[in-house]
Amino acid sequence: MPETPPTLTALTPYLLSRVGKNARGRVAARLAGRDLRMWHMAVLAALADFGPHAQRELAGRLSIDPSDMTKVVDDLAALGHVERTRDPRDRRRLTVALNPAGARELARLTDEVLAAQDELLAPLTGQERERLHTLLDKVFRHAEAAEGDRGRP
Repeated sequence: MPETPPTLTALTPYLLSRVGKNARGRVAARLAGRDLRMWHMAVLAALADFGPHAQRELAGRLSIDPSDMTKVVDDLAALGHVERTRDPRDRRRLTVALNPAGARELARLTDEVLAAQDELLAPLTGQERERLHTLLDKVFRHAEAAEGDRGRP
């Protein structure tokens, strides 16, 4: 494999981008083995963590285009992982809820992602992994706050 230019590896955004691409590929491959994508897992996780949501609000929470959210929820409903109901006060509004099968699937997906994480972080000790997670979480929260200040599309 050709050597990456040191000018690039000296740039943290470059390293984050390359490692992120590798991580996404590993996770995508594992989820594809279950015929799912990261958006499916994100929806299941949001419903598990925050409870039932109006479909449009769920799209906003996860920054997913509403038409893409419809496809993701359709997929999850067809697999029996979520239930959709119409709001009796506003029949145009769909509420999405996680069901027990979806909770079990989320646990399996989490195991798959943790296995991909273990592969990716193999060269790090447990303490280094914790430190890396803490630092990335700090940067993530800062970036999210800055994005929120600018307003999401």
